[in-house]
Amino acid sequence: MTDNSPPPRTFKGLVRWAMTPPQAWGVYLLAVLLVWLLSFYAGTLKPKKTPDASPPAVAAPKS
Repeated sequence: MTDNSPPPRTFKGLVRWAMTPPQAWGVYLLAVLLVWLLSFYAGTLKPKKTPDASPPAVAAPKS
């Protein structure tokens, strides 16, 4: 009896598949889109409210 099952899928095989020319363009565009989306999301986050600045110390010189 012959074994016709496909070889087990590994991360190395996935990387080799993603580096072939047609898939490489898609992987590249997907990575660029992902970076853009993450940076856009980070830019829309509101910064944490900083505490109000305390008045200067009495010994501070006035100019």
